[in-house]
Amino acid sequence: MKKTALITGATSGIGRATAHEFAKYGINLVLCGRRQERLDTIQKALEKQTDVHTLNFDVRDKDETFNAINSLPEDFKSIDILINNAGNAHGLDPIQTGNTDDWDAMMDINVKGLLYVSKAVIPQMTVRQSGHIINIGSSAGKEVYPKGNVYCASKHAVLAITEGMRIDLNPFGIKVCAINPGLVETEFSQVRFKGDVVADSVYKGYKALQPEDIAEIIYFAISRPTHVNIADLLVFPTAQANSTTVKKNL
Repeated sequence: MKKTALITGATSGIGRATAHEFAKYGINLVLCGRRQERLDTIQKALEKQTDVHTLNFDVRDKDETFNAINSLPEDFKSIDILINNAGNAHGLDPIQTGNTDDWDAMMDINVKGLLYVSKAVIPQMTVRQSGHIINIGSSAGKEVYPKGNVYCASKHAVLAITEGMRIDLNPFGIKVCAINPGLVETEFSQVRFKGDVVADSVYKGYKALQPEDIAEIIYFAISRPTHVNIADLLVFPTAQANSTTVKKNL
């Protein structure tokens, strides 16, 4: 029987690449995002390979999240794999000059949004006593770097939630995993720096990870035998040693 995966943040970057990777293996897809036109484009591209349903909602909105997931048609209601990928970074400021709207956006999406989606999906997994949850964290959840304050806090929270989930859901045979990328070349920096030219320099002088690299790792994690759970994985591009050490040839 074909499995069904629900992917948040599916309209770009790691989420979109994961949708393409899963489609190769015939996994049914529930693609979630805020940009319907992008969802439509991805659906059209992938429905030749597998069954695809799209949900247009904002994970920051609790009611909208629950209503969207509860609205799934019968063929897509049973979620076997949850990819909590929606996330963002806003600004790179010291704590004393940080923007509180940026703080709210990061905590609302990275932490509360992940919790809302998980709360909507997990009960069916506990009933079936099976399921696999992949939370996309970050190397920023492993170490704090200068001016990373609230973003790092949000990603540390993702790791803590992941560990808590793994403990609480252990009696139900549900696998829970955190995949924590370092520098991945996506729209991430455009959002973080709000379109400033500095965003263009983030990935210059070295080969950053690509969304497809992370998508392949996610598929590897969900395709392990039943008795194997990759609990926590940190991945860097070769040029990166930690959050602040990157070998660049400029």
